[in-house]
Amino acid sequence: MSVPAASIPLVDLKAQFASIGNELKEATVKALERGDYILGGEVAEFEKEFAAWSGTKHCVACASGTDALMLAFRALGIGAGDEVVMQANTFIATPLGAVLGGARPAFADADAATMQVDLASMEKAITPKTKALVPVHLYGQAVDMDRVNALGKKHGLAVVEDAAQAHGAKWKGKPVGSFGDVAAWSFYPGKNLGAAGDGGALTTHRDDIAAKLKLLRNYGSVVKYVHDSFGTNSRLDTLQAAVLRVKLRHLDKWVAARRAAARRYRELLGGIKGVVLPPECPVEEHCWHLYVVRVEERDRVLKQLQEAGVGAGIHYPIPCHLQGAMREYGYRKGDFPDSEAMAPNLLSLPIYAEITGEQQKKVAEELAKAVKK
Repeated sequence: MSVPAASIPLVDLKAQFASIGNELKEATVKALERGDYILGGEVAEFEKEFAAWSGTKHCVACASGTDALMLAFRALGIGAGDEVVMQANTFIATPLGAVLGGARPAFADADAATMQVDLASMEKAITPKTKALVPVHLYGQAVDMDRVNALGKKHGLAVVEDAAQAHGAKWKGKPVGSFGDVAAWSFYPGKNLGAAGDGGALTTHRDDIAAKLKLLRNYGSVVKYVHDSFGTNSRLDTLQAAVLRVKLRHLDKWVAARRAAARRYRELLGGIKGVVLPPECPVEEHCWHLYVVRVEERDRVLKQLQEAGVGAGIHYPIPCHLQGAMREYGYRKGDFPDSEAMAPNLLSLPIYAEITGEQQKKVAEELAKAVKK
């Protein structure tokens, strides 16, 4: 039986466009009229604005979140023979960024209580080859950056934050992406701050890292036809920067709306037996890129929700260490038991700034029906 189109989508970009469409049209037409499509004025302005918003000294825009990770490792001089430690329950882009930079991804387990990296497991994964720790602010929930930075200092390691899902998340009142040596961001359209296509950026307080990133993203060049190092072509399009500048002005309001939606879910779902709600930490401000619950018989529940018009999803069905792409690194089933135990139960519910209370009530009602069977 075919699954009908969701009446309540997992994310609703059409609703977002309806609220700011005129601003986007004006900004993109102006960018088209100027004709500076590559590293144009809008890119430089967006970099200034995003650095200020994220509480960092520098922002260097690039073509995608995956490229941002790869460029971060290269700017830190991490490459062949080096290892970087990250959690196994992240999206494949995190280890892929390390591999593209020439390094080996070394995995740590997740903490079953928080769904974030288990910091004891992260420390256990450190070897003499380790050069960086990569805390992933998964689903928009901040990792304990006090402990990560202390761990990095203890072992003399760089800290590369994966903030691809964390636009608006904070740890003790300070924005994520401002704690480590460098942070990687994604502007994939479905993110809290999404472009009209792919895009990414890096933020850092370090002048030396920012200078290297500007070289690396543009063929190793800051002056045309003068190439001081081997770089790549990973530049944020000027049109995407124009879109992101408009959306950045609305981002804090959107994150506040997501937080309100998460509170409504907690009220609506709290009494449903068989639904494990996502954790919240009193010193961490979740930005709710995703609202991930845990249920038994997840695949059956997901199918029933979709048939009822609820656009639920899965993030992520297979831990990274068990992906075929990671086979050469020798990991096996059972290596990271908490990540593996959670994966079959994860279920992402619709959440976006424009979701209504009535829509969330419908989601809760259908989920309650599904888990009872």
